[in-house]
Amino acid sequence: MDWGKGILLTIIGFVAFMMTLVVISVKQDDIHLVTENYYEKEIKYQDQIDRESATAALDREVLVFDAQSKVILLDLPVGARGSLQLFRPSDARLDQEVAVDVTEAGGTKVSLDQLKGGYWRAQLTWTEGGVEFYQEKKINL
Repeated sequence: MDWGKGILLTIIGFVAFMMTLVVISVKQDDIHLVTENYYEKEIKYQDQIDRESATAALDREVLVFDAQSKVILLDLPVGARGSLQLFRPSDARLDQEVAVDVTEAGGTKVSLDQLKGGYWRAQLTWTEGGVEFYQEKKINL
């Protein structure tokens, strides 16, 4: 074999390899954005900073995860309303949102038995006494 044939085979092999990579990357369908309306949330981020500052001023931990019983405990007062978003960074199809409306004294429990194992972020947003709050907890099931 001479140099010309070797160079030609190398170029053909490289092109075939690159085409294979292109086909594989085009066929992937499980690529998810972190959030659908990213830019709108970025504009309203100062509101999020205010919620987090208000939560830091509280003298209690509101969102507590119990790994043994797979339950999230919410320490919210009666009359508090909000939402608990269970966010799966690796697969947006598994995300869930739970409405929170505290009508009885004592802690509110949210069971996580139905969730697929892995890394999750529990994001709690609630209103208490006319003030908005936000707390996030990273959990592993």
